[in-house]
Amino acid sequence: MSTNNPSLFRAPRISMRWLPVFRRNLLVWRKLAIPSLVGNIAEPLITLVAFGYGLGALVGQVQLNGAAVPYILFLASGSICMSAMNAASFEALYSAFSRMQVQRTWDGIMNAPVQLDDVVFAEMLWAAFKSLFTTTVILLVMLALGISHSPMLLLSLPLLGLVGITFSCIALIFNALAKGYDFFTYYFTLFLTPTMFLSGVFFPRDQLPGIMRVISDWLPLTAAVELIRPLFMGRWPAHGLQHLLLLVVYAVVAFWIALALTRKRFRG
Repeated sequence: MSTNNPSLFRAPRISMRWLPVFRRNLLVWRKLAIPSLVGNIAEPLITLVAFGYGLGALVGQVQLNGAAVPYILFLASGSICMSAMNAASFEALYSAFSRMQVQRTWDGIMNAPVQLDDVVFAEMLWAAFKSLFTTTVILLVMLALGISHSPMLLLSLPLLGLVGITFSCIALIFNALAKGYDFFTYYFTLFLTPTMFLSGVFFPRDQLPGIMRVISDWLPLTAAVELIRPLFMGRWPAHGLQHLLLLVVYAVVAFWIALALTRKRFRG
């Protein structure tokens, strides 16, 4: 292939010029930080209180790997992973699409000596940062409620950051394919919603039928829950390296695909 038409799937060319793009998003977000924060944390906290204390009073404890776990602890450790997934997805879909397609912010940025690869990389990190910021606040609320006091929870922060990176990369694939906001309904309905119910957030996965359990084993949210839930209980994750590797592979592959599709969109 000629150098004038390089491969869409060539290796990412990332420079430090992604940093001003990230900083630009941060400066804009600071003006709307409070309403944005409330919107991101209100729903997961309401879900935690309603299901954790309401349904938890009826369920009591659930059996997890042969041990009885309070349902509020079981739900909290899963819902914080779900919150990381949702926060990263919303930012990498609706906000990124607005900057790319509606406001044409990306076009303006690329009039400066900034490459598309840097812009997409900055958007991915920005979505992951917002996800980590949101889940950190939620984690502090959980600590204040006394749901868990395990010192191992500190290890969940970098893992939640990785979860945000993984789902922001996946969401950027759909961002590159979207023609309008309505397109994202497919992503939420056909991917995120089944993922939430199959990944062990609300109930133990061993209750799933065989084929659903196999599908669940390969979902990125399942890997996140399997990594973070034991930390809430003061335990090391079983098969932690396997789940960690799965998240990293999903992130790398999804980012590569998202970048290739975005290049195609801007080339067209």
